[in-house]
Formats: sequence, structure tokens, C-alpha cells
Amino acid sequence: IKKASNKRQRGGQKSSSNVFSMFEQSQIQEFKEAFGCIDQDRDGVIKKQDLKETYAQLGKLNVKEEELDEMLNEGKGPINFTVFLTLFGEKLNGTDPEDTILAAFKPFDPNGTGFVNKDEFRRLLMNQADKFTAEEVDQAFALAPIDPTGNIDYKSLCYIITHGDEKEES
Repeated sequence: IKKASNKRQRGGQKSSSNVFSMFEQSQIQEFKEAFGCIDQDRDGVIKKQDLKETYAQLGKLNVKEEELDEMLNEGKGPINFTVFLTLFGEKLNGTDPEDTILAAFKPFDPNGTGFVNKDEFRRLLMNQADKFTAEEVDQAFALAPIDPTGNIDYKSLCYIITHGDEKEES
């Protein structure tokens, strides 16, 4: 804390410069790569055209101008890498990890039962987006509370992820 306050006194830097201390070096590198992918013209600033081109590469061609403006306005000025990192820091630290994980399961549980079918979930994990391998799914399911009918109690799983497994502690 002392080091950071001395830096502010000497350089008169804004507190946003401390955003780098919120993340591990590997995370910062991942954000840098993501920023580089979005900054299509490589000028160090994400602009509306960069966002349009990024969406087009992802197959989404009809993004509304208002949506793009809304995204850009979150930065309250030009979105360089430090602003980009700050926005992610605010979003990641402003949400409860438990709520975030529960929200991620909602699309797989439209009736809000608190359960998802393990076989269906395995199929989705192995066939969508990042495509998990069978071993990765097995690792993910190793902690998961699965009932005799083959449903994952994702609310309990969420608790285990955020608070640890009681079995490990005893």
C-alpha cells in the first residue's frame, strides 16, 4: 500500500494505473491478446469500426449502432489497453463469483430447477465453443454433485467452486 501511495504522490498518476495489480501477469497477457484481436487496425485504440469488424468475423453482421455506441461509452473516452483492462476489472470485481457461475447455468436450466442433465451438458461442453475433451469433462464432473437420475446439482457445484468442498476440509 505504501509503495502505491508513494507512486501517486510522485507521479500524480490516476488510480487506474493500479488496474494492472488486480490481475496475474498471465491474465494481463490474455487480455492483451483479446485487445489485439478486437483492435483490428492495430492503432492501440478500440473504435466502432474495430468492433464492427470483430463482430463480422464472429458471424454477427447486423449489430445495432446503439449497441456499439453503448459499448464504447463504457470507456468514457478512447478505449486503449489500460481502459480496456479497467473495464474488465470493474466487471469482474463488481460481480459475486457465485452469481456469475449460477447465471452461466441458467440457459441450460430454463425452468430454474437447479439441475442440468449430465449427459446433455457433456454433449454441449464437447460440441460448443471451446469444445472440451472427454478427459476435461470428466475432470469437471469429478467435483460435481450428480444425483442417481444423472442430473448435476449446479447450485451445490457453484458452492463447491466458490467455497471449497467440505469433504476436502474434514
